[in-house]
Amino acid sequence: MSELVDILSGLCLLAGAFFCVVGGIGLIRMPDFFTRMHAASVTETLGAGLILLGLTLQSGFTLVTVKLLMIGLLIFFASPTASHALARAALLRGVKPKLANAEDASSKP
Repeated sequence: MSELVDILSGLCLLAGAFFCVVGGIGLIRMPDFFTRMHAASVTETLGAGLILLGLTLQSGFTLVTVKLLMIGLLIFFASPTASHALARAALLRGVKPKLANAEDASSKP
């Protein structure tokens, strides 16, 4: 049973690290604010979530697990709220997506 938990934990940690690296590359390579924000949210949601899950599996049923779950809940609620607020503020300031159609870019939210 311990080997199975170690394997699952390792897979979650590796997958989380992969998403963090891909999101970091996306932050560098994406052309505009909105696509960069999407890359950052992938890193924050999938990368951090899978890493926290892997660490939770490794810690077992302890106080550390409760703390990791609280961090996960904070990320789960704060990340989408912050991303929405940033996107809305950018649209209200007139930042247009680089690949938007002319009719989509002219309409205000």
